[in-house]
Amino acid sequence: MTPQKKLGRTEFIFLVAALMALNSLAMDIMLPALPDIGHSLNMLQANNRSLVLTFFSIGFGFTQIIFGSLGDRFGRRIPLFIGLTLYIVSAFAAILSPNFETLLFLRMVQGMGAAGVRVMVMAVVRDQYSGNAMAQIMSLVIMIFMLMPILAPVMGQTLLLIGSWHLIFLFMVIAALCIALWSALRLPETLAIDKRRSLTIGNLSAAIKIVFTNRTAMGYSIAGMFMMGTVLGFVNTAQQVFVGIFDLGLLFPIAFASAATMQSMAGFLNSRFVRKFGMRLIAHTAILLFITISSLLWFISLFGSINFWVYIIMMSFIMFTLTGVMSNTGSMAIESLGDVAGTASGVFGTFNAFGGACLGYLINQAFDGSITPLAASIALMGLAALSSMLFAEKGKLFNKPTTAPQP
Repeated sequence: MTPQKKLGRTEFIFLVAALMALNSLAMDIMLPALPDIGHSLNMLQANNRSLVLTFFSIGFGFTQIIFGSLGDRFGRRIPLFIGLTLYIVSAFAAILSPNFETLLFLRMVQGMGAAGVRVMVMAVVRDQYSGNAMAQIMSLVIMIFMLMPILAPVMGQTLLLIGSWHLIFLFMVIAALCIALWSALRLPETLAIDKRRSLTIGNLSAAIKIVFTNRTAMGYSIAGMFMMGTVLGFVNTAQQVFVGIFDLGLLFPIAFASAATMQSMAGFLNSRFVRKFGMRLIAHTAILLFITISSLLWFISLFGSINFWVYIIMMSFIMFTLTGVMSNTGSMAIESLGDVAGTASGVFGTFNAFGGACLGYLINQAFDGSITPLAASIALMGLAALSSMLFAEKGKLFNKPTTAPQP
């Protein structure tokens, strides 16, 4: 099925955001259902219920480099629809899961499908835009994409009021089918045939070498991994914090949405100011603010229990600054690697998702019924991200942008 009409900029942004949102949907809509899934499938240890999120992230992580290479060889559409197929089939099969272990396996397969979607979306954007223009497009995409963490937990809670957790997976199937049809009808192939790389060990090794020897790209990719670890740590512990500590019950999705609202706002502001101030100025300023606020939250938590309003306000600002970092690190990592954008997107996606999943799981396992381990982990993730940025910029923040790869 080949698109017949040219895709306009506005529709392009919304379609890319919808494809990206499938990943967030698969994570955030599950949050209210974790206790029900645990009881239904005999997983009674609360900290391990988050494995439903972790296994999705693991599948999402380790297959991105494979999809990246396929995208550079066969173009963007074929791997995209392979990913969408895996996502839809595994989500439907999850409805029939007889035990917790089977559900985890299917969640990993669903994550693999989401990986193909994410990598191809990033490559499509890079095919069409570069530099600050790409950062602006991605900021607009992220702004729309961040509506999903606001809406998805509420959707999940609503579906649980109607029926069982199985309805959540059915909803994911229907949503993915609609977006797949939209993509089939409207999203063009963006990689010209003469720019495709043959799929050989030599070419793949050469592409990976280009990525791994680019100092700027690797530094910002690793920084993005630590920021993703922060996001997943927050998400993995959200149900335990908002329900277990603050006893919000059915109001949990609304509290969770408040932090996501700040992320969406940050994406919008980044899209407005990135052309004026540049990616580096915004990202470097944001990481310093992120470290300051998260360290303050950690310090306050050491003196006993934290009031809900103090926590939610500080966490919202942490998520605001985090988005200022993540909206730009991905663009800065890939901006000088247009010739191997698919492979580069896959490598960076693997760092972000797989590394972030492992870090997020460790943060969740450290949860002890208080805010302190989460606050400490977030502050340490910020310091690690700052160190990676300093490596990328050879020890100096707020450098002027360069267009050439930096070995």
